[in-house]
This record gives sequence, structure tokens and C-alpha cells, in this order.
Amino acid sequence: MDLALSGKVAVVCGASRGIGRATASALAQEGCRLVLAARGTGPLDALAEELSRSGVEVEAVGVDLTSEAGPQTLIGRALARFGGVDVLVNLVGGSSGGSFEANTLADFEQGFARNFWPALKASKAALEALIRSRGAVIHVGSIWGREAGGPVAYNVAKAALVSLTKAMGQDLAPHGVRCVGVLPGSILHPGGSWDRRLKADPEGVTRWMKQEIPAGRFGTAEEVAHVIAFLASERASWITGSVVVVDGGQSRMF
Repeated sequence: MDLALSGKVAVVCGASRGIGRATASALAQEGCRLVLAARGTGPLDALAEELSRSGVEVEAVGVDLTSEAGPQTLIGRALARFGGVDVLVNLVGGSSGGSFEANTLADFEQGFARNFWPALKASKAALEALIRSRGAVIHVGSIWGREAGGPVAYNVAKAALVSLTKAMGQDLAPHGVRCVGVLPGSILHPGGSWDRRLKADPEGVTRWMKQEIPAGRFGTAEEVAHVIAFLASERASWITGSVVVVDGGQSRMF
């Protein structure tokens, strides 16, 4: 299926590894011009160089999106290079903490700093450009934003991202801007948390995987990226304000 994304400007936050890297590659294959952001410049620059060699127009921006100025800096670079933004993919995040009793207020603040504020600030920074292009915002959260279990501070921040997705979808629809959430389950990719756990305890993690994921395996970053690319395109023009679960049946909620 041609997703009609050729020539569109896509900003991918958290693009240096995992789902972000796979999303950059998927959008590149669809002909997007890319603005890729990550805190570390080494892997990011390597990805940009790889994509550039295949003819993709790429701007790599080493920036801390949890900082106050980071999101504005990123969108400013996108506008300076390409003059607009058609797609914004928010992928910044990270898990930490434990139970409600164990989490301190600082843990909750860190959970929001890593998993909620960067997406909100980047969306605000890009809003005028997205309205001009009648573009799309994809918030990448987690199935744990809808379910209990795991690190509470992380879950609460991801739940806020789900709520933001709904609010943005409704409020921005009159401007022709769509907002969709993508909620991955347990995804295995090199250097990721499940990769580290699997190497540390292959038998225990494999046993957990077989018990908890009906599909019987971890998902891949590419499987999530293909969903993101579709949702970012006009082929998904009637999808906004909702979330799409990508988890091999892992979720307990419908």
C-alpha cells in the first residue's frame, strides 16, 4: 500500500535506537524527509548518515528533549531545514521506580519528566506548523498506561499521555490535525530493557514471555514502526483521539 507520505516532513523524537530508529527507517522507506532527535549524537549521526546514503533528506538534531528549551530547538531546526512539519512522532521515555509505596514524589516527577512533558512540549512547539500542514501527531506510550502492574510512576505518566492523545484528537480535529496514540507491549530490540533482561536470565524471561504474551514471543521494533507509519499517513485519515495497542495479545484490557 502506498501511504502517500512521500515528501512529507516527519520529526521523530527518540530516534537513535529501538522503536524510534525503526520508525525513522519505516518513514524513510515511504519517502519522508526526516528530522531525527536524540540525546546522544553518536548513534543518531550514524543513522542519519546511513539514511542519507540511500537518498533520504535527513536533519539530525542532538538535543535533550527533557530540557526546557529542547523541544523548541528541535522544531526550530525542522522549520529552518524544511519549512514545515507534517508528522510528529513522540517517542521519548523510560521506565523507573516500583510500587506506589516505594515511589517517592521525585520518582513521579521523573516519570513525568521522561514520559509526558517532552511529548506535550514538542506538540506545543510544532502546533502552528502542524495546523498549516493539517498534519498528524503520534504519541508512543505503553500498554501500561492503561493497566495496573509494574512501575507506578511510569504507568501514571503513560496514562496521562493517553489522556493527552484523546484531548488533542478532539481539540485539533477542526484544524485538520490528527493525534493518535500507539501503545506497544513488550518489545525486544538490541540494547533495550528486554534485551538486557533476556541476556541476564534467559530461562526466567522466556518462561515469563510464554506465560504473559499469548503470541508466544516478544514484538519487534519494526512491527510497531509499521503501525506508526500507517497512522501518520492519510490512509488513517479517520483515526484520531484514540490509541492503537500493538502487543501480541499481552494486554488484559480491550
